[in-house]
Amino acid sequence: MKLLVDLPSQTMTLRDAEGAVVRRYRVSTALNGPGEYKDSGCTPRGRHRIRARIGGGLPIRSVFVGRRPTGEIWSEALSTAQPARDWILSRILWLSGLEPGCNRLGEVDSMQRYIYIHGTPDSEPMGEPRSHGCIRMRNRDVLELFELVDTATQVDIQ
Repeated sequence: MKLLVDLPSQTMTLRDAEGAVVRRYRVSTALNGPGEYKDSGCTPRGRHRIRARIGGGLPIRSVFVGRRPTGEIWSEALSTAQPARDWILSRILWLSGLEPGCNRLGEVDSMQRYIYIHGTPDSEPMGEPRSHGCIRMRNRDVLELFELVDTATQVDIQ
């Protein structure tokens, strides 16, 4: 399996070993556009792999902070009470860059920047850049994807 994130179209495509399309998803990447530097709020480009899969077995819309479940389940009421919170929901696929100097090591390290593929409130639009650098997905989509990939899955962000 291999994932391709296309920044201009705000889509992510899952392909099998032969290159056939398995799934295609609408996503939301960084509002600040593409970029690799720490604290840029940008989505890093290049070759990555899934470093860790976090949240298996938890309920849909489970809330994470620091890659740990808080015990909360996202709701409109919770969102209204905390409007400035950057919601990381349902599952986390933590990315690690594979290209030293581009997205790995030093000031451009995607893993140290905590770049994830993760769920977001379903009220958030897909298909337009809105994140703080991560790749946001609909909750049902990230649950499905989580079951289809493993920690060896390559993720190309272009």
